Amino acid sequence: MTVLGLLATTYATVLAAELVGDKTLYTLGSLASRYRHLPLALGASVAFMLKMLAAVAMGGVVGRLPPRVVGSVSAATFAGMALVLWRKPSRPVPEGTPDETPWTRPAGAALAAILLSEWGDPGQLAAATMAARYGHPVTVWSAATAAMVTKGALGLLVGTGLRRWVPQPAVRAVAVALCVAMAVLAMAGVR
Repeated sequence: MTVLGLLATTYATVLAAELVGDKTLYTLGSLASRYRHLPLALGASVAFMLKMLAAVAMGGVVGRLPPRVVGSVSAATFAGMALVLWRKPSRPVPEGTPDETPWTRPAGAALAAILLSEWGDPGQLAAATMAARYGHPVTVWSAATAAMVTKGALGLLVGTGLRRWVPQPAVRAVAVALCVAMAVLAMAGVR
């Protein structure tokens, strides 16, 4: 397979694997309803790069992590996010007023949410498999990271729509409920 063919195949495979029922879309969508996009995109991009670097470096090892470990870390992350979202007071931002939150807060939230909950998922396993099979780790890493950034951009667009059309308390309630549901589902996978 040519390098260009491997780039295209890896991108399409990882993007398809990641878009089917993935929690990052919901995570970034809910964060985008609260924070500016650029810091979220930066934090998410760094997390995606690290996640795919681990996939390429470890090949099939990530897929052999004990499901209890992966499920427990994911569940704890989502439960913690639900608690933080629930306890954080609402501060409506008037239209046209820039968000005053330091860029490090949303960037760190995106980075942590993705790094702590996104291990051993189909996209990472697809990247690990492609790297092991074709022996071009830099090509696979580049294409897989690009696919993840594409998915992250979709999540940010969803969050923008939520911010414009749905009141913040409603978005927060739904985000808390989704985080709790994802924590329960992650714990169900631990058993």
